[in-house]
Amino acid sequence: MHIRRPLRRPSQAGRPRRAGRNRRIGGTLLAVAALLVSACSPGSSTTAASPAADVALAALPRSTPSTLARYYGQKLSWRTCGVPGFQCATMKAPLDYTKPTAGDVRLAVARKKATGKGKPLGSLMVNPGGPGGSAVGYLQQYAGIGYPAAVRARYDMVAMDPRGVARSEPVECLGGPAMDKFTQTDTTPDDRRETTELVDEYKKFAEGCGAHSPDVLRHVSTVEAARDMDILRAVLGDRKLTYVGASYGTFLGATYAGLFPDRVGRVVLDGAMDPSLPAKQMNLGQTAGFETAFQSFAKDCVRQTDCPLGGKGTTPAKVGTNLKAFFRKLDAHPVPTGDADGRKLGEALATTGVIAAMYDEAAWPQLREALTSAMKENDGAGLLLLSDSYYERDADGRYSNLMFANAAVNCLDLPPAFSTTDQVEQALPAFEKASPVFGDGLAWASLNCAYWPVKATGEPHRIEAKGAAPIVVVGTTRDPATPYPWAQSLARQLSSARLLTYVGDGHTAYGRGSTCIDSAIDTYLLRGTPPREGKRCS
Repeated sequence: MHIRRPLRRPSQAGRPRRAGRNRRIGGTLLAVAALLVSACSPGSSTTAASPAADVALAALPRSTPSTLARYYGQKLSWRTCGVPGFQCATMKAPLDYTKPTAGDVRLAVARKKATGKGKPLGSLMVNPGGPGGSAVGYLQQYAGIGYPAAVRARYDMVAMDPRGVARSEPVECLGGPAMDKFTQTDTTPDDRRETTELVDEYKKFAEGCGAHSPDVLRHVSTVEAARDMDILRAVLGDRKLTYVGASYGTFLGATYAGLFPDRVGRVVLDGAMDPSLPAKQMNLGQTAGFETAFQSFAKDCVRQTDCPLGGKGTTPAKVGTNLKAFFRKLDAHPVPTGDADGRKLGEALATTGVIAAMYDEAAWPQLREALTSAMKENDGAGLLLLSDSYYERDADGRYSNLMFANAAVNCLDLPPAFSTTDQVEQALPAFEKASPVFGDGLAWASLNCAYWPVKATGEPHRIEAKGAAPIVVVGTTRDPATPYPWAQSLARQLSSARLLTYVGDGHTAYGRGSTCIDSAIDTYLLRGTPPREGKRCS
């Protein structure tokens, strides 16, 4: 799934409109090639036909097992870590919670102490999503400096990279050249040869992860990461968890609530995922979500003087047809980019670049410029830049661990959407119906977990968190990566949820320019008063 779906060939969470607006465009979401995300057409129920409807995540015992006492009782050694105002530490957790004496995993933690003189409210833990997004990086680059001053004044801002992510024993899979080949592989195969090439790349990716990260690869599930969060809560001295999670971070936060409902404090789940959906439904839903976002882009594009996909009066459907025709042209004749490593812009990289810009409408002008350069000037540099930002590839050809961790978590959390190429081909009409522009590529991207070296340990399930304090679930009506129906579904599942709706575009809502949304969440975090049920903002 994209960005939670940010392999996906991945996709991730949205970017705020204030101080942190220039964060990686796909940030919170991540997973195009890994899982996609949701279940149906925009506005329809995402829980239909899910066999998980009768299965709910069970809470853990309230008492802490004696075998975990040494973890809950550890003391963190805080140190400066290169970013002024922030401190870092390393926390230990059991690699395997079923065998807590079998070894540790070392997890990177960072904090910025409360800056105000008012009564401290404890720790506010944040997670930007992915899976695979660095929470520590998010804290240092955005949340610790860009969250409202009133919130930062009362809370110690805290983040922990989940196991397998960034600084926390990261999953590793492929080197730069191999990843370059992987990201350029055609995800809309036209014949058996191209299908075989795509499958071979998925297999190489999976084999690389298995070879380089054999131990941690089995223990990067969301349930394990949520249990790590409870250890951190206790180590920080907080009786209850206060938390803001975006995109995949909502799944992580909801899982925590399901496991530890009595330890839920003020919890915000922004850009919510639906844990009850199987992978295929998630991917279909996310496909429809990206189509919804593209329709908004298309309507806006034709109103601008620099839209290369059509002029005033051009329908969104025709804009989509024109973009698909451009993709087909690139499939046959990639265009130069000026890249130092000789990469040209083919269909795969161009599609990723367009998808990256769907996360935030602030990127639409950049996308129009990049498309104009590629379509009219034979210069693919702009779209390549967008694609590289999505994959977190730097100018030296190195990739962050984002995509590796994204696939590792997704493929462990749910059984694969498809197990064979025949299954993908059978599903193509449904995906193409969900998105005429992106459907075929996202269908094939849903195949990657079929070759994963570790069997999935998770299953679709509801999360009720009975007995939890009020939880605020936030949904954006035209969110591309976590479609709005997911937020509606999660709010129905959680026994204490309040659904807060942002009527607009982009991925996630908090910090993206809506005073109504920001005020409601700030009031909840600072005073403990959740928004009224059904509140809508624009």
